[in-house]
Amino acid sequence: MEGGINIKNIDDKTMEKITGGASAAGIALIITAVVVFISGLISGYTNPERCDAK
Repeated sequence: MEGGINIKNIDDKTMEKITGGASAAGIALIITAVVVFISGLISGYTNPERCDAK
């Protein structure tokens, strides 16, 4: 079948050699970045005073 899904059975030894997936550190970094960003948005929205940085 041309252009279709090609399914191939592989043994356990071959399965052990396959690498991939997401690392726990990467997931933790993304979650931390999202939490910090959202907390900054909320802080800026609830305290909209000007910044006095010169």
